Amino acid sequence: MGEMNHTQFSGFILLGFSDIEDVRILLFMFFLSMFLLSLIGNMLIIVAVQCRNGLHTPMYFFITVLSVLEFLYLMITGPKLLSILLTKDNRISYGWCFAQLYMFHSLGITEGTMLAIMAFDRFMAICNPLRYISIMNERMCSLLAILCWVFGFLVATIPTTLTIKVPLCGPYLLDHYYCDLGPLLALACTDISVTVMINRSVIGFAIMFNFTFILVMYLNIIVSIVKLGSNTRKKKAFSTCSSHLTVVLMIYSTTFAVYGSPKGPEYVNYDKLFSLVYTVLAPLLNPIIFSLRNNDIKIALKGIVQRKWVNVRFV
Repeated sequence: MGEMNHTQFSGFILLGFSDIEDVRILLFMFFLSMFLLSLIGNMLIIVAVQCRNGLHTPMYFFITVLSVLEFLYLMITGPKLLSILLTKDNRISYGWCFAQLYMFHSLGITEGTMLAIMAFDRFMAICNPLRYISIMNERMCSLLAILCWVFGFLVATIPTTLTIKVPLCGPYLLDHYYCDLGPLLALACTDISVTVMINRSVIGFAIMFNFTFILVMYLNIIVSIVKLGSNTRKKKAFSTCSSHLTVVLMIYSTTFAVYGSPKGPEYVNYDKLFSLVYTVLAPLLNPIIFSLRNNDIKIALKGIVQRKWVNVRFV
């Protein structure tokens, strides 16, 4: 296929995991199981927080928002990946490809910002406990959540808009299982050094700003915890942060691996592998991390299961 302009262009071919075609059905069953478990896990977190009055606090409100983000993450990349593996139809339209690109980065930046807000919430709870309830009220929590979404969806418009304007050459093969900046820009017909620089600057700023903010919050938290006299109070303070820190390390380590690593054909498979962590593994592990290490959520989930079991018995 020769060079085409945007008016003649119809779509892309996602290569996905075509190099391991012999285990396609096994991969489909594996990813389907992962997606279903992730959806169920995040839905249970949302339902548990909504159904138990004792969980109507800022921390659990932000955990709920994070679960909603993970749910949407799965909806953006999951169905197409499963479709490719099951039907071998790896075509994706031009419009849906860029819509997927925009939504994926919007949700990613929103999630990073939400993790920063959750760090701020822990900072306020541990470092300013007397003012915590008055500052982190329902209105403030709602405003902070809205700020995360607005920031994420606004910032993502810059790399998406710049990438749409890049002239692309065929064949339109994207060596990935979803539309991402790297595979799309690899099809560029012209010099894209300025576009790449701006994209990296915008995404890098969003990632590093949130990550630096989290580091600053936790440095203050550590200083405050060290000053606590009782070992019991120290242990309790650390336990309230451990789940959040685990998620932060998982998300940001893979993000840095994908967007901070050298680019080239030899790194494509590594990018796809690391991308699976925050598109498949993170949505599965996040509800597990926040529930298994949290007695309140476990009690809420147990209550939901018991009520459902009683209802089933009496039906």
